[in-house]
Amino acid sequence: MIEKNIKKILKELEETSCQLICVSKNRSEEEIMEAYHAGVRDFGENLVQELVRKREKLPKDIRWHMIGHLQTNKVKELLSGPVSIIHSVDKVKLAEEINRRSEEVQDILLEINIALEDSKYGFPPNVDFLKVVLKQIEKLPKIHCIGLMCVAPNTEHPEDNLVYFKKMVEIKNQLNLSILSMGMTNDYLAACKAGSSYIRIGTGIFGKRNSIKQKDK
Repeated sequence: MIEKNIKKILKELEETSCQLICVSKNRSEEEIMEAYHAGVRDFGENLVQELVRKREKLPKDIRWHMIGHLQTNKVKELLSGPVSIIHSVDKVKLAEEINRRSEEVQDILLEINIALEDSKYGFPPNVDFLKVVLKQIEKLPKIHCIGLMCVAPNTEHPEDNLVYFKKMVEIKNQLNLSILSMGMTNDYLAACKAGSSYIRIGTGIFGKRNSIKQKDK
């Protein structure tokens, strides 16, 4: 099932510039390796402890992406090994801590709360405000902000999120950034249509996961 789902998604991405990040939260090493053997090399984790544990055990050519909310007190642990991109930088203070803990220049994305939902993290989708944020981040020598990330609203009609994805493209262009991480299992086709760089898919590859919530301790 995993290989079949990946092949379907990759086929859909052939005419786009999107890259697939396989969201491996709560997934076993066996499931991840099945995705790996199907050709996936980019994997996304929501929890630092889970990412670090898997990074130590699984193939070294995997590119790990931190896609979940990141607390400043978890940065040191996260950066004990390589991280391809930290997608979820939602505060300048967090960028400063990443800069302090990084041994090499670290690629990051600014998380944008594109629909201004109370339940979600991120900077407001205000270009003038974000320009100020970027000026502060540009002063950090070990931080390289390459783009933006968002989690669009959960909707029964994925096309409804096109308005948010298009807004993300506008903001990215106004800020002269290059990367957009947006689109998940429910709405990745709409995100690709709008111009996403990375889509983050878990359930659409592995099926529904255990609903038990975990937190970084």
